[in-house]
Amino acid sequence: MTINYQYKNVQSPTKITMTDEQSAGHADHWRILTDDMSHDVPEWLQKMIEKAAMPKGLNSNVSAQDSCLLLSENQPCHINQVLAMKNGKPECFINAYPCVDSPYGLNCKIERIIANDNSHDAVLRLRTADGSIIYAFDQLYTTNRHLYQRDTSYFVNFSAWAHEIKLSEQNEVIMVEDQEAIRYHRAFNDIVAANDGKIPDDLQEQIKEWKPETKAQMAPVEINLGHMCAYLFGDTLGQEDEAWCQGQVLGKQETTFNDKSIILFDVVILREQDADPFVIRIGALNTPGTASIKVHDYVQANVWLQAAIYKENQQSAAQQSKAS
Repeated sequence: MTINYQYKNVQSPTKITMTDEQSAGHADHWRILTDDMSHDVPEWLQKMIEKAAMPKGLNSNVSAQDSCLLLSENQPCHINQVLAMKNGKPECFINAYPCVDSPYGLNCKIERIIANDNSHDAVLRLRTADGSIIYAFDQLYTTNRHLYQRDTSYFVNFSAWAHEIKLSEQNEVIMVEDQEAIRYHRAFNDIVAANDGKIPDDLQEQIKEWKPETKAQMAPVEINLGHMCAYLFGDTLGQEDEAWCQGQVLGKQETTFNDKSIILFDVVILREQDADPFVIRIGALNTPGTASIKVHDYVQANVWLQAAIYKENQQSAAQQSKAS
């Protein structure tokens, strides 16, 4: 495999350029939505042209004179389509992919961009303020590709399409019997509860001094793995946006995508102490299985994780950078 490392300038994130042969394309993503891609996808692309909008991303001035044009739709679930331009007019089709809009996001820095400049596909390696690493497909790479800067904090909206989403395995339970681990667990819970849910500055000192008052406090601790939040990104270069996650459903609503019924699940997939929760909006076809999932349920899913960075959402990122 040949990988070309390109550095546009000292302010740009590291960029890894991939060839068409190394890129996976979007066939599997369209299969989430239809069993008849050859018929449905061309029809959807033609329909969207009639009501297309031009997303601005980080750029306030979107020009049809650019070499490439990104078209989108003002719908919760929609298509982004990339066209090559010549003399201000569309010359040929480059790429298209289905997207999910999301109100949820985190402040992140872009550490690396893995891109195919022929297809305008890009996966961003993002680092959150607490140090977590997230990989996501960039919905707005065509618009933002020349604007990203290294060491700049952006508010990134996160969404996903579900290849599969189902209730987590409730029978996956482990029993903690190590006495020191039990003592730490009980002490931590008691101390945080006594501080109205907040972690005191001298937490470790208090844990060292904590002593059980009853034998029951040192009984084995049962942990249900089905009630955990977890996120694992893909391990193939350029496909790290294909992820596995588990988390709790915080919200659920219905919408449509080209007359197909879609359920949008708002799921928290990382929930750590002293860190902003990682919540994503996941789109899935409305089936008896997905319809049976309820708010507060824990689910696990194989997803195609997406990111979108808009100028109008950057105020929170700027405030955080200023505060730090």
